[in-house]
Amino acid sequence: MHDQLTENDIQQMKEELDYRRITLRPKLLEEVKTARAFGDLSENFEYKAAKREKNQNESRIRYLEKMIETAHIVSDRSAEDEVGLFDKVTVWFDEDEEEDVFQIVTTVKGDALRNLITAASPLGKALMGHKAGETVRVAVNERYSYPVTIRKIEKQRDDGSIKISSY
Repeated sequence: MHDQLTENDIQQMKEELDYRRITLRPKLLEEVKTARAFGDLSENFEYKAAKREKNQNESRIRYLEKMIETAHIVSDRSAEDEVGLFDKVTVWFDEDEEEDVFQIVTTVKGDALRNLITAASPLGKALMGHKAGETVRVAVNERYSYPVTIRKIEKQRDDGSIKISSY
């Protein structure tokens, strides 16, 4: 399955890749080399820490390269009266009688703790393309779904302020 990303997502990922390859990689390699010079590697905490950080950087580089390579580019544009990517949506949860505001984002920017939900999530899928005033069903799995009502849509654009998730 391909992640649906915007051009801005790809650009942010390329910028992070450049930083990690050009700036961070040489610095981390030097730290490993310096720590190795401290002596016995079996009891050298500095060496192990430097090596771990270098490996994490290499892992992140591979992750970003794969995401860029397999991405399916999507537009963040939608009709003025419909929920689209990066829009803030006020939702009424009928069962809980509670209201909450979510922003619909791409898969690499999701953060449920900050109410940034992906368009691929059950709630995101249910909201996409619908209008204020509509009640939609959120399918959690084959046996359970729940209704939500879209109360308000605030049109937004991807201005780069939402950072790419670390993983």
